[in-house]
Amino acid sequence: MHPAGSVIIFTVASGIGFGLLAFLGLGLPAVQGWAAFWYFAVGFALAVGGLVSSTFHLGNPQRALKAFTQWRTSWLSREGWFSVTALICLGIYALFAVFFGRNLVVFGVLGAVFSLLTVFATSMLYTQLKTVPRWNTWTTPVMFILLSIAGGALLAGHVWFALILMIAAGVMQVITWVLGDKRFSQAGSNIGSATGLGERGDVRAFEPPHTGNNYLLKEMVHEVGRKHAMKLRVIALVLMAVVPVLILLVSQSVFAIAAAAILHLIGVLAQRWLFFAEAEHVVGLYYGKR
Repeated sequence: MHPAGSVIIFTVASGIGFGLLAFLGLGLPAVQGWAAFWYFAVGFALAVGGLVSSTFHLGNPQRALKAFTQWRTSWLSREGWFSVTALICLGIYALFAVFFGRNLVVFGVLGAVFSLLTVFATSMLYTQLKTVPRWNTWTTPVMFILLSIAGGALLAGHVWFALILMIAAGVMQVITWVLGDKRFSQAGSNIGSATGLGERGDVRAFEPPHTGNNYLLKEMVHEVGRKHAMKLRVIALVLMAVVPVLILLVSQSVFAIAAAAILHLIGVLAQRWLFFAEAEHVVGLYYGKR
């Protein structure tokens, strides 16, 4: 699929932001005063900034509020409710921590739970799509959650926890790529199943549906060369896991943690670009893109 910049920023920024807020809500660290202000400022900036950036990919952003009415059937609606609940609970928690020097445990724990539920709901927006076999598997929510809490742990200063999580994310990412490369063929989708004519015999495209470009080709069909993809995979894996882990094993100073966090963020951005670019939508079968 076409990797839209706004969606990449949304999933990466909000994921890390809610990961950090989850740690803060659990009192890890249990900061107060100005220290709490800056921690929460970073968390809210990433989480809210990511959510806002997602609206730039909507055809009619002014209708975004209508998504909240479909919580029974829509993961987008659930994501909205989870995120608002998390931000309200953590906003109250932050208010008391900054101005009154009190950590309201109940609001903190609720905020942490709904922060992780928000990340899970975001992952389910993609996991539920049977039309994209690479996403329609258990590895998608696992990767979203792992990267969220790994980035959150790093920003919260929990270095050893972040080390373990980044190693786990790196291993899980390799597993995701290995399994994902087989998903389209395992799903059994072909031009026969796509057109509903497979029972009549072998189906092949006589001519493309049209000669010009359209929305489906622009948004749902994106081809990335195998060599190009492999280079980006190496870059993503090295930056989001390998190099940050090596840096933190050598030094755990403030500068080392900052460098590791920046490299990790760049690596996750590359990983998320590939997440979209390598996803094959079954609609591509109509256009001979498989």
